[in-house]
Amino acid sequence: MSIIESLRNRASANLKKIVLPESEDSRTMEALEYILDNKIAKVILIGKETLRSSVKSKNQADLEIIDPMTYKDTESLISEYYELRKTKGTTLDEARKVIREDWLSFGAMLVRRGAAAGFVAGASHTTAATVRAALRCMKIDREIGVVAGSFLMEIPNSPYGENGVFIFADCGVNPEPNARQLAGIGVLSAKLFQQLVGKTPHVAFLSYSSKGSAEGPLVDKIREAVSRAKGMMPDISIDGEFQVDSAIVPEVARIKCPGNDVAGRANVLIFPDLNSGNISYKLTQRLANARAVGPLLMGFTEPCSDLSRGCSVDDIIDAVAITSVRAR
Repeated sequence: MSIIESLRNRASANLKKIVLPESEDSRTMEALEYILDNKIAKVILIGKETLRSSVKSKNQADLEIIDPMTYKDTESLISEYYELRKTKGTTLDEARKVIREDWLSFGAMLVRRGAAAGFVAGASHTTAATVRAALRCMKIDREIGVVAGSFLMEIPNSPYGENGVFIFADCGVNPEPNARQLAGIGVLSAKLFQQLVGKTPHVAFLSYSSKGSAEGPLVDKIREAVSRAKGMMPDISIDGEFQVDSAIVPEVARIKCPGNDVAGRANVLIFPDLNSGNISYKLTQRLANARAVGPLLMGFTEPCSDLSRGCSVDDIIDAVAITSVRAR
């Protein structure tokens, strides 16, 4: 069984309520039918109640449709959002407009309020819009103090990683993370790998250098990040700096990094910047025919997932399943 199938099964075994704000997108509505029919999650769909007549699933009991214009708690959500944002210059009228008209923010506020366990969006919105809604509305885990976007990658017929399964990060949020942020991204990604895959994470911080084969400010930043990450999670297998072949190919690791516990067996790959992370996941997805689910947004107290605007219906289903599994 693939990791994606197992995550769908785990979600079905413990149904959580997930918000889908993009009811205007046909892929969301198609995914909704599958999610309800297969009992992967309970769903809050943001939109008009008239949408219910277009939902063919017989599992209507697991579907709640909320219209921000008529919802009984909209005014209290407006007040709460205003209190969150007033120090940033947001007026009460602006808060009212956001909560009533920006369904991403409305959905994120439902998660903050505890009305839902998480949200999934991005099919018809940019990553920037989805992340912005989460940052403005949801609670950040202050222990780590960084928000990032990871991908669960499943590569068919691959001997690398955990039988072809990896976490790639950061692929969606931080353009040029500093050493402290990179360390946090590594720790968050290790925890996510444990939660989703149930195996021991081996975290590799990637670079153009393998353990001193090159020098420079960028390499120094990776080394500092590794040191910080080890201090934050001393019991987890974390190391770097590694070129990607040193990180995942045992034969190369024996030559370039002999005796290293992470080299050649990494299943969590931490990229030095957003350029390299985003390019790498898309290359792997397209050239290796890999399943790529995400960005899975990390660093909040409750889970949420972004989607590529080029996502498939299956991508939405998988993001809902993973968000459910991640929920407390």
